[in-house]
This record gives sequence, C-alpha cells and structure tokens, in this order.
Amino acid sequence: MVPFRRAARLRKPDLFLAAGRLTETNASLLQALGSLDIDVEWLRPHDIARRLTPETAVLSRLDVRSTLDGVEDGIWELCRAERRGARVFNTGATLLRSHDKLATALALGSAGVRPPRTAQVSELGKEPPLPLPVVLKPRFGSWGKDVVLCGTREEYDRRLADVANRPWFRTQGVLVQELVQPRGYDVRLVVACGRVVGAIERHAQPGEWRTNVALGAERVAATPDSAAIELAVAAARAVEGDLVGIDLLPLPTGGYAVLEVNGAVDFTNEYTLDGGDVFEDVAEVLAAAVRPEAVAAASAPLAPPEPSLGLGGVV
Repeated sequence: MVPFRRAARLRKPDLFLAAGRLTETNASLLQALGSLDIDVEWLRPHDIARRLTPETAVLSRLDVRSTLDGVEDGIWELCRAERRGARVFNTGATLLRSHDKLATALALGSAGVRPPRTAQVSELGKEPPLPLPVVLKPRFGSWGKDVVLCGTREEYDRRLADVANRPWFRTQGVLVQELVQPRGYDVRLVVACGRVVGAIERHAQPGEWRTNVALGAERVAATPDSAAIELAVAAARAVEGDLVGIDLLPLPTGGYAVLEVNGAVDFTNEYTLDGGDVFEDVAEVLAAAVRPEAVAAASAPLAPPEPSLGLGGVV
C-alpha cells in the first residue's frame, strides 16, 4: 500500500484532498493518486485556512452535514482560499450548487438540463405548490434522510407538519419536488473533469421507492448508454463540477431525468467500467489536470445534449 500523509507538515504537496472524514472513497482516492506519484495529503476542514495558499491545489470533497442544515465546516475558508489564488477542484460554488438541491435545480435549468419541477415551502396550511404526488426533501439532504412521498393532500399536510419540526426546516424550509415515477432503480454516474469514469445501478429494497444505499439499496453493475453519459456530463458541467456523482432516473418514454448531483459522491470499485479500476481512472484524470507530465492527458469531454426532458425547473 502506498502511504499518504495527513495535512500536518507545513509542506506543499501536489494536491490536497479536503474532506471532513477519511471515508473509504477518500482513502481510495488518496491511494490511487499516490500510486501515480502525485504527492497528495488529506486536508481536514480546520486546516484549510492555514494550508491553502496561491501555490496549492485542492480537490474539495466537503459533504453535507449530518444535521442536513448545510455543508460541512470549511466551505467558506475554501472560498476565501480560492479568491486568494489556490487552485480548487470542486470549488466552493460547485459544492453549494451540488449540495443545495434548490441551487442544483436552478443551475441545471439555466444550463438547459431540466430537473423535476421544484418549489420551496416554509409555511404550513397552504395549497401544495405543485400537482400531487410530490416529494418533500431537505435542501441540504443526503442518504435519503427526511425524504418523503406525498400522494394525497391529507398526506402532504401531515408530512409537511412532521418535517416542520426538524431543526433544518426553521432556516431553509423544505423543497417540494415533482415526482418522477419510480422505476425501482436509478443510475449513478461518476464524472471527473468532464469524463464519465464510473457507473452503477442502485436497486431499491422491496416496498421502498428510494434508491439510497444507506436505506438498503443494492448496487448492480451498469454500462451506461450514450444518452446517460451525455446527460451526466452536461449536469456536471452545469454545476461546474470536477468530481461529482449524477443520479439519473430512466423515464418510461425513454431518456433520463436528473434527480440529484452529489458534490462529495461516494463510490466503490463496483462502479468500475470496462474492466478497469474506477479509482485509478479518477486519479489519472485528476493527475493530468494537476501534473500533466505525470500521466497521459485525459480524454476530451463529451458534448452536452440538446435539452429534451419534459421536466420543468423551479417554480
């Protein structure tokens, strides 16, 4: 195993990886980058202000807080470091566009990649802003937590009253999103610097419509078609993401809907395409951006698709 350093020494590596936790995904990324002779260090949030300078590069993978009320600590220090000249992959703005689902909907819509119709609600007792059925979800949600389906007005009022008791509701309300008919699975694609490097299908548990692995969904190997690849690349470009996950739901009429963008996407070797290694593929793309002499240049990004989804943005 190739060792990597934690961000304790005051030296400048080729690349920092900023993250609140050393997850399996982050550890595997550090390992893969190190194997390409990229000098890489894990950077904890409280060290961002101290360690990032105009001469440094960083891949930011700050995630959503477990309390679902924003992005992990370090996001504003990351933004300040970028303004001072640090080279940031997944900028602070990218993380906010990805983690804040309202900002995601706006970014996708502006780029012609239309998400399910989305509205924000902060008061009880009013008519639903979208035709039922709808999905209620936190603006800064993850892991399927506090995501509920409302099929009737009675259910909508009851579910809304329930989420109104959550601490995150007091500061951001809740998102109401058009239901894209569940198919029992979705497709998550990992996009690195404009190139799809990994994919998986996530199959929901029987009786469960959500496809989050945290809720028991099963990963199934996937080979994405050209439509999924082009749409995922366009969605990543819309949030200006350098390493993001794009969740797509197949539509009954063909094509896909972009459900979510994940700025700190977790993935495993099961995401590997074409018999390779997904972490090595991500590392090669990032290494080509950080140190072009370290590896061959990454493939050119695919062109974005023509906007064709019959789904309609923010209301």
